[in-house]
Amino acid sequence: MADALLFDTDVLIEYLRGRQRAAQFFGSLDDEPLYVSVITVAELYAGVREDEERSLADFLELFDKVPLDSAVARRAGLLTNHYGPTHGTGLADAVIAASADTTNATLVTFNDRHYPMVDNVTVPWSRE
Repeated sequence: MADALLFDTDVLIEYLRGRQRAAQFFGSLDDEPLYVSVITVAELYAGVREDEERSLADFLELFDKVPLDSAVARRAGLLTNHYGPTHGTGLADAVIAASADTTNATLVTFNDRHYPMVDNVTVPWSRE
């Protein structure tokens, strides 16, 4: 891979849980710019145990954070307005989609059906 990658929360959770496939995937990356939305950061901290906070913080240092600025907020709101009624797109997924759009990154997720509005989506491996 050579393009920028923006990671959805579900992929990062697989890595943080020590899944071998996740470690292999991350090990295969070269010098691609790696991004996460600040919403993903919030979602990860929402599920972290106190004794895991330091390692999570260290892990997140590997990624550039896409802030929730007015451009991302506007795009996310419009995506929720448009795709919410037809696809059930929630605000968190819309912010992640807008973050991928803003950075021109490929969105790496297991939930590709959640992101019909993103042109470049990849499922990193099959979890079956």
